[in-house]
Amino acid sequence: MINEYPRVRFAPSPTGYLHVGGLRTALYNYLFAKSNDGKFVLRIEDTDRNRLVENAVENLINTLKWAGLDYDEGPDKSGEYGPYTQSERLDIYHKYAKQLIENGKAYYCFCSPERLTALREEQQRLKLPQAKYDKHCLNLSKSDVQAKLASNEPHVVRLNVEPGERVLIDDLIRGRVEFEREVIDDQVLIKADGYPTYHLANVVDDHLMKITHVIRGEEWLSSTPKHILLYEYLGWEIPKFAHLPLLLNPDKSKLSKRQGDVAAEDYRDNGYLREALLNFVALLGWSTSDNKEFFTMEELIENFSIDRVHKAGAVFNIEKLNWLNAEHLRAKPASELLAMLKDEMKKSKYADKSFSDEYLLLIIEAMRERVSFIKEYIDNCPYFYEEPHSYDEAVIAKRWKEDSADLLRKFLEKIKALENPTKEDYENSLDQVAQENGVGKGRLIHPIRLVVSGVGIGPGVFDLLYILGKEKVVNRIHKALTVLDK
Repeated sequence: MINEYPRVRFAPSPTGYLHVGGLRTALYNYLFAKSNDGKFVLRIEDTDRNRLVENAVENLINTLKWAGLDYDEGPDKSGEYGPYTQSERLDIYHKYAKQLIENGKAYYCFCSPERLTALREEQQRLKLPQAKYDKHCLNLSKSDVQAKLASNEPHVVRLNVEPGERVLIDDLIRGRVEFEREVIDDQVLIKADGYPTYHLANVVDDHLMKITHVIRGEEWLSSTPKHILLYEYLGWEIPKFAHLPLLLNPDKSKLSKRQGDVAAEDYRDNGYLREALLNFVALLGWSTSDNKEFFTMEELIENFSIDRVHKAGAVFNIEKLNWLNAEHLRAKPASELLAMLKDEMKKSKYADKSFSDEYLLLIIEAMRERVSFIKEYIDNCPYFYEEPHSYDEAVIAKRWKEDSADLLRKFLEKIKALENPTKEDYENSLDQVAQENGVGKGRLIHPIRLVVSGVGIGPGVFDLLYILGKEKVVNRIHKALTVLDK
């Protein structure tokens, strides 16, 4: 255990969907908390008012609940460190911004957007390594500042990055990282609209909410020295940092919607199991010493550790996700699959049809090794729910022989004489016809599958016949013979 009773947080901005990278961040925080008897906090960082999306908070919460990442404290749960939505904490941020200003660690800036644009363009023209604010307003006299504030002149509050030694970060994943102070900008802490930036708000909240470990994406590593300075300026203990590797497309570019779905909700809506998605996302940057790939949530909690998180970017491999979905689906008990299949049936074209649980359970067992998604229990075998409307031409060309119709009639006579035939009865009948006519069993199996299902692939043919039942099998053979025996 790294720390007794650690506290971690997932702090998304409600700007739309939950990115799979955000889901991974939430998962790693959740796993770290659960594996160390800690607390997992959800905090909504909604201070960028221009990017807010209606209903995004509800969507975030619903997606986390669907994923089973149950947080201990959050906007819709009680906790002693709330409120857990930043827009409800503005007075707190202004209190600490004022403290920083009084101590010379921050200052009011009244520069217009036009001046800032001109400054940036000049620095680019001079090919300076990094555009930075020039501390112009730090040199204003107290009387000038008071006069501008009294006249309600638009302003922001900036961090005063003072000269000094390098800023050091002991990252739990990346090790020791150093930043020269010269590259750290006088970051805006309070914007002109009165709302804090991420930099001030996350530091204040992490301190007041007693967050011990900040586990977040690599994109925040370059901002961390500003945060460390704020902790030092405010006299607060610095939490431990762990910056997670980037998620990459197969071509090693940063994962983006241009190359596929990136929203966790999309994968949920496309039929992926939450167990599979979480298993897959956990492996995007983390592994065990034995490189095991299939994990239940309990196993993830038992095995997770920050020191097994990789530094290098993780490639998003959709084939692996599909494989994991199939594995998790097959691992489910038949009773759970039955409930899922019945829900899926309600959304299908067979919603008005009635099928017994016994019948659906037979389909589940016959198709279990042939499906990767619950919807494929319907899409991959429509012949269980309706008669075939046509017969695969490629299968006819390959499997329908001159004697197929005659052999099928002989098989038909055998099974008509059976009462409640079992799988073994169908198999024995087929064996008898094959032996009596001096042909291999394949000469019958393929045409039988074709006439009862319309296609050339599926579960074992005797499973197929048994599940459909004698009446349907007889009717389908008769119907097919009128079409194919020409």
